[in-house]
Formats: sequence, structure tokens, C-alpha cells
Amino acid sequence: MTSVKWLTSSTARYLAGRVLQAVIVLWAVYTVTFGILYLLPSDPVELQLAAANVQVDELSPAELAAAKQQYGLDQPLATQYFDQLGGLLRGDFGQSISLHRPVGELLAERLPSTLALGATAIGLALVLGGTLAYLAAYVRVAWLKTVLNRLPAVGVSLPPFFVGLLLIQVFAFELGWFPATGTQGASSLVLPAITMAVPTAAMLAQVLTRSLDDQLAEPYVATAAARGLSRQYVQARHALRNALLPTLTLLGLLLGATVTEAVVAETVFSRPGVGQMAQQAVLAQDVPLVQAIVVLAAAVFVVINLLIDLVYPLFDPRITHTPRVS
Repeated sequence: MTSVKWLTSSTARYLAGRVLQAVIVLWAVYTVTFGILYLLPSDPVELQLAAANVQVDELSPAELAAAKQQYGLDQPLATQYFDQLGGLLRGDFGQSISLHRPVGELLAERLPSTLALGATAIGLALVLGGTLAYLAAYVRVAWLKTVLNRLPAVGVSLPPFFVGLLLIQVFAFELGWFPATGTQGASSLVLPAITMAVPTAAMLAQVLTRSLDDQLAEPYVATAAARGLSRQYVQARHALRNALLPTLTLLGLLLGATVTEAVVAETVFSRPGVGQMAQQAVLAQDVPLVQAIVVLAAAVFVVINLLIDLVYPLFDPRITHTPRVS
């Protein structure tokens, strides 16, 4: 019982430490973003007023002072920093300058579409990348193995916007199988999800193929074959499980980048999601909206990588989040 309590407390301390690290990372992301947006060699008042389609040159001193007060720019920089940080902690992301609406409402409207697109893309990437890696490690025909090993490099080298435009041309305009734009039903997810999945699947296949090849060269594989186990069984039940650890690490990074990857896909396919909104906010120099999206992307990245870290022991019992006892 004492040992169980010790393990439980050790795991709790580990989780508390990771949560603290996540908080520090999010604070650092917020601070760096604030610094980049507000400490650039330009006038933040003019930038934000220009984003709101206000002609600064035509404003009187009194009107300019009122505009500064409206956007909270009449306060010292340190005051603005802590006011915005306090609002962020309360879940208040401020007001969008270009769209004239609370940032929280905009994110609540757009986030479900981006999450659905990201989940579909990751699911496709896992199926495509995993299947390709498994076949590349399993086949014995030299020319086919070479082709399978080269495919991930092709997938990584293709620009996502080119993949998206090619898919629109072939499957939307010529064949008419899927809609080219919008969010009309599940069919509208297919083309943008494939666009996001191609480079992700290629990177996963590269790492998993190499890991599988390394595992298949280990002595335990020869031992299992000597016991009469089939090559397919050994690869699927033993080598694949051990090869998943590096792939899980990469998967955490790719999942965390879903919001940034969605910028290209949602722009090409005109999907009203967080990615498209981020692109529009940058062009409009909408500082509160850009800052909220950056912090949101960082939060997704931190949470997903924490979950991936906690999953490691399920694939390799030798990995533990508790200190060893000598």
C-alpha cells in the first residue's frame, strides 16, 4: 500500500511539473507575441487604427486621444501587457479591431470547423503513413521497396497549396466528386483534409519506415522467426509496437501544428475556420485576434504533447514517469 501511494504521489508530482512547464510555455508565447506585435519599429496606434480603416492623418488630437483610449493604447506598455494578460487568464481575449466583435466569440464560431478538418486530416495521415511504412518495411521485391521508400520524400516536397489546387482541378472541377469550397457537409472535408494529410503522412511514413527497419534488424526478430512465428506476425505484433515511439514524438509535433497547417488549406478551399481567420487577421494587422490565435495554437501544442508523453508507457513499459528506486 505504501508503494502504491508513493507511485501515485510521484506520478502526481510529475504531472504537476508538466502542467507548470505548460503554463510557463504559454506565458512565454504570450510575452514573445506581445513583444513582436507591440515593440516593432512602428506606431501601434496607427497600425490598429489602420486595421480599423481609420485615416489617422484626418483625426484631430482629441479624436486621436479618444481612439487611443478606446483601444487601450493610452496606457503605458507595461499596463497594457498586464491588462491583456489578466484578460487572457479570465478567458477574455479582447475585441477584434477588424471584425468589431469579441475575439472569444470569433474563436468559438470558427474552432469547430478547424478541429473537424484537423481530426480528419490526422486520421487520414495515420492510415496513409502507417500503411505506406508497413508495406515499405514488409515487401521484399527490390524495385517495389525502392518506390515505396521514395514516396514519402515526394509527399514532403509537394507544397500544400499546390496539392490543394491540383485536387480542386481534378476532383472538383473535372470529376465533380467533391465541392471545391465551403463547408457543405462531410464531403467538403475530403479535399482540404487530403491537402493537410499528404505532408503529414509522408513525414510519419519516413520516420516509421526507418524505425521498422531498425527493429526488424534486432536479434529478437530472428529469435521470434526461429520459434516459427510468421514474418507478418512478428512485424505487426512486435516490431511495429517498438517502432512507434519515435513516430509518437513526431505525431505530437504534427498535431500541435494543426492550426498553422489549416491556414493554407482553409485559404485555398475558402473554409471559414481559425486558419483562414488567422491569415485575414495578419493582413488586417488585427493584433488582439492574432495574439489570441497564437496563444491558442501554443495551448493545443502543449496539451497534445503532454498527452503523447503520458501515452509512451503503454507502448514501452520500460518508460516510466516515476523515479527509479536504487
